[in-house]
Amino acid sequence: MEFDRRSSLQIDRDLREFVENEAIPESGLDPQAFWEGFAELVRDFEPRRRELLRIRDEMQERIDGWHRERRGQMRDPTEYKRFLEEIGYLVPEGRDFQIETANTDPEIASIAGPQLVVPATNARFALNAANARWNSLYDALYGTDALGDPPTGPGYDPERGGRVIAWTREFLDGAAPLAAGTHAKATKYFLEGGQLHVKQADGSSAGLADPGKFAGYRGDPAAPDCILLRNNGLHIEISVNRASPAAAGDMAGVADVILESAITTIVDCEDSVAAVDAPDKVQAYRNWKGLIDGTLVADFAKSGSTVRRSLEPDRRYLRPDGASEFDLKAQALLLVRNVGLLMDVPAVRSSDGKEIGECLLDAMCTALLASPDAMGRKRNSASGSIYVVVPKLHGPAEVAFVNDMFGKVEDVLGLPRHAVKLGVMDEERRTTLNLKECVRSAKNRVAFINTGFLDRTGDEIHTSMEAGPFLRKADIRNEPWIAAYEDWNVDVGLACGLDGRAQIGKGMWAMPDLMGDMLEQKIAHPSAGASTAWVPSPTAATLHATHYHRVNVAARQAEIKKGGPRARLETILQIPLAAGANWSEEEVLAEIENNLQGILGYVVRWVDQGVGCSKVPDIRNVALMEDRATCRISSQHLANWLHHGIVDEAEVDEAMRKMAAVVDRQNASDPEYSPMAPAFGGDAYQAARDLVFKGRELPSGYTEPVLHKRRLRRKRRG
Repeated sequence: MEFDRRSSLQIDRDLREFVENEAIPESGLDPQAFWEGFAELVRDFEPRRRELLRIRDEMQERIDGWHRERRGQMRDPTEYKRFLEEIGYLVPEGRDFQIETANTDPEIASIAGPQLVVPATNARFALNAANARWNSLYDALYGTDALGDPPTGPGYDPERGGRVIAWTREFLDGAAPLAAGTHAKATKYFLEGGQLHVKQADGSSAGLADPGKFAGYRGDPAAPDCILLRNNGLHIEISVNRASPAAAGDMAGVADVILESAITTIVDCEDSVAAVDAPDKVQAYRNWKGLIDGTLVADFAKSGSTVRRSLEPDRRYLRPDGASEFDLKAQALLLVRNVGLLMDVPAVRSSDGKEIGECLLDAMCTALLASPDAMGRKRNSASGSIYVVVPKLHGPAEVAFVNDMFGKVEDVLGLPRHAVKLGVMDEERRTTLNLKECVRSAKNRVAFINTGFLDRTGDEIHTSMEAGPFLRKADIRNEPWIAAYEDWNVDVGLACGLDGRAQIGKGMWAMPDLMGDMLEQKIAHPSAGASTAWVPSPTAATLHATHYHRVNVAARQAEIKKGGPRARLETILQIPLAAGANWSEEEVLAEIENNLQGILGYVVRWVDQGVGCSKVPDIRNVALMEDRATCRISSQHLANWLHHGIVDEAEVDEAMRKMAAVVDRQNASDPEYSPMAPAFGGDAYQAARDLVFKGRELPSGYTEPVLHKRRLRRKRRG
């Protein structure tokens, strides 16, 4: 690594050249002023960051001690709550208030729909996610198991195609019903007097039951080739082309139905990436810049030729009366997820020669790259806002730190106050319990809160590590605390006025190949009052979008507010311990092997190949989306069982070697894969061991310290 001095900072040369040659010219800033402002940010906020981390450790030590003193005893919930208040873990709740966040885009404030999360370091995936605002419902149904069975064999299956068409017509009848008749018997779509009419197989015609759902069209009014509908704030595009093979046998000549799908996309610099040094960070920042300014392209090989992917142009339509044209955005509104407070970054050193907090670097760089958009370009945000999601914050003081940090960033970059909007991820226990005060700490910036079961459970286990052995992972999810946690997030968000101003979100569907199950189950998220929920792919976004047509989220939120709070703090404080559990040896072994196989399958790609998030086959060869959150819960769960004697080190070591061989077989077709067995000495295997056997020592149970260390070693050895 080569460093250049700028102000009082030492900047890795790769990073310095990117900032000065690619980022700053777009912003119009003076380079010297930027570096001096960055140095001031480090001087003012790095000590605060380190103090907040010290407080985390101190609170954990006191909680550990409290539980150790009462091991084997029944714990009094009232005494436990009082103890958490005494140490400042639970803070006093203030008076009711409403957030004051201004200038949020409709995609954040009022449109309910799916949200994608994509690694910032993969340009092709990032482009796919940004372009996933519009996708084919026909393709999503035909190409997955959404209808109950996956497609088989090459070529078009007319019987399957017929089922897709029938399902879609039923969906249209629910989202945009006709005044009489059904879309299933449509033979022609046409316009009269600026209104949509649908001719039926019996020769009759009918308009929409709600004519206001007709939003626009393209082509000849007598026979349009595109009809645009709008329901619950989301658009549906019916594509008519009788010459298309896809329209063969369709009475109305419908070739496809396109849904507005991923309304927002989080470009992730955190859990789904493996960014451990300056080149990795520059790759993430360069892709973020290209998405914001529209210049990002990705070339890749497909079917023997090179394909170039770029951002799609906006979609143009005629208004219902045909008098004028209008455009709809082709891209999802983009948010960026920075890293949390824990990690230092080797790319920047402060005046004392120490690495600085990675969160400070992310704050400056991601905001810098989006600043032209906030100062007039408005390609991503029509309101001139920059949306930054900050994960893994513990309580109101840490949210206040981030709020203040972005105030300083705005000053350095010359941005209006509160141009940077904040997403607070409710995935740490101290944030959940104090969520109202966390929101208050950034009431002028909050644009997003969400739940994340996996990280939240990982923190639950680590925080209460000394309380006793935890239930099996599948059983933890069925305990009362998790339902209360999910309801609590929505209750607090609505009480603080996020509806109509900000997003209230739910977590990821982690099984990207099981779209039938997702289509059946994930409607629970909008039904719970969430205005967005995470999905693992553009196809999943399209299928999940159908849920937001079936559920009017704004009406559901109003209903929840009228009914009053549903969750109680005391329920969330219930620790999911395995009191009196009597597992068989087979059940314990199955749990160990399931955890270890997931850890190894994820870690080996992270450490050896720098893949931060991917589909990893589980022990039953079901592909699961694995990231640091899934790794955190599995490693903390094993650390807990080891600590309380449910398993011993020899049993885990034996199972880990067995599962390493399983993972090797699952990756045998990957030419870049390095087997872990039989040597069991590589960085990836040793990282997995560290995550499990040193899990109690890791701050908050986070995986980053181990993964970063091992990945850096691997990179330096080539």
